[in-house]
Amino acid sequence: MKLYHYPLSGHAHRAALFLSLTGVEHELIEVDLAAGAHKQPAFLTLNAFGEVPVLDDNGIIIADSLAILVYVARKVGPSHWLPTDPADEAQVQRWLSVAAGKIAYGACAARLITVFAAPFRPEEVIERAHATLAVMERTLESQRWIATTAEPSIADIALYSYVERAPEGNVDLTGYPRVLAWLRQVEGLPGFIPFQRTRAGLNV
Repeated sequence: MKLYHYPLSGHAHRAALFLSLTGVEHELIEVDLAAGAHKQPAFLTLNAFGEVPVLDDNGIIIADSLAILVYVARKVGPSHWLPTDPADEAQVQRWLSVAAGKIAYGACAARLITVFAAPFRPEEVIERAHATLAVMERTLESQRWIATTAEPSIADIALYSYVERAPEGNVDLTGYPRVLAWLRQVEGLPGFIPFQRTRAGLNV
């Protein structure tokens, strides 16, 4: 497999992290976003939206980080990463939706302001980030992993990158001890790879 990625993209990190955790053999190919490589015809044939990450599995092209998580989970076969029990799978899908919505327009957007000068309103996206973190904190009161599973699922991987780097977007995590403990659990998984840090936001 080949994964087209960018080191500062949380979307790309979640895909690279999952490939590493599952032990799937793969090659990382960095896309130079600063030079506009993602808008060139060659890359647009892989993803018409011009976004990373993109997975190339011997000619099978999977664009979108969450789609990549689902694809790789199914590819490695039945496992705790994407359970087949309808109720458990529904819980995983619910948190994938949170990653695509509330995280993307909260913690992710807040980080985009400080790291990439994105034109979002800081107060709005930071408030949204804290609202999501509060729900995660309550959820983790009674369970170890975010989707009620006994072992980690792709829901945990989908959420990890932008929650862990939320301080780069001026989102303080100190009020969420269970979320912090959950982050450390993910980091303790065999094959874990860290998300590249920047000196932005609260990390200045």
